Amino acid sequence: MDHKNQIGALKTIYPERPLVAVGAVVFHQNHVLLVKRAKPPSQGKWSIPGGVVNLGETLQEAAEREILEETGLFVKAGDPIFAFDVVEHDDDGRIRFHYVIVDLMAVYVRGDPHAGDDAKEVRWVSPEDLPLLDLSEKTRQFLADHFNHPENSSFQA
Repeated sequence: MDHKNQIGALKTIYPERPLVAVGAVVFHQNHVLLVKRAKPPSQGKWSIPGGVVNLGETLQEAAEREILEETGLFVKAGDPIFAFDVVEHDDDGRIRFHYVIVDLMAVYVRGDPHAGDDAKEVRWVSPEDLPLLDLSEKTRQFLADHFNHPENSSFQA
């Protein structure tokens, strides 16, 4: 979505209130699905794929739509497993972005990954390759906890 402030369009830059977004944590054959962001915020960083919830969508519907748009994959989204804020300020201290992100467990259904929408790249990432990627610290810790202690995870890969 373009970040222009148009009437009726979602105001993502300098929002008046936090925006609700979802991510879908998808594991397949001991790999996790990640995208490299093509647009701000977090441009150039690897992250859990997802995006803003549209009016009238459930969290699950939004996650399934966003994964299809960003990766070309069909998934079945389940329950929330992790929630956090992304707040980015500009040089003057004004809030440029504010998202409340709810990550959901999701199960891979079908498809071959290819970058679309605001994803620059998409790939299945092994636990061994996670340290090589530019991830947010929250995402890195969450995924490390899952891969290092799957018996304590709220879901299975």
